[in-house]
Amino acid sequence: MEELKIIEEKLNNLETVFIQQKTVLNLEEVAAFTGLSKSCIYKKSSTGGIPCYKPTNKQLFFNRNEIEKWL
Repeated sequence: MEELKIIEEKLNNLETVFIQQKTVLNLEEVAAFTGLSKSCIYKKSSTGGIPCYKPTNKQLFFNRNEIEKWL
């Protein structure tokens, strides 16, 4: 059981490093990066409260540098 916790912790660390290296983030990655819930991010994106892009009118994308400045 302890081995699973160690593996989970290592995966979380890898995910954090991966997100920090990306320049374009999706909704899930922004939620993890900012600590905000997905619903909060959706609300802020619909009112212009967070910088985002919706090129296909379906999925939200975020520029990591803009999110860092916004924070």
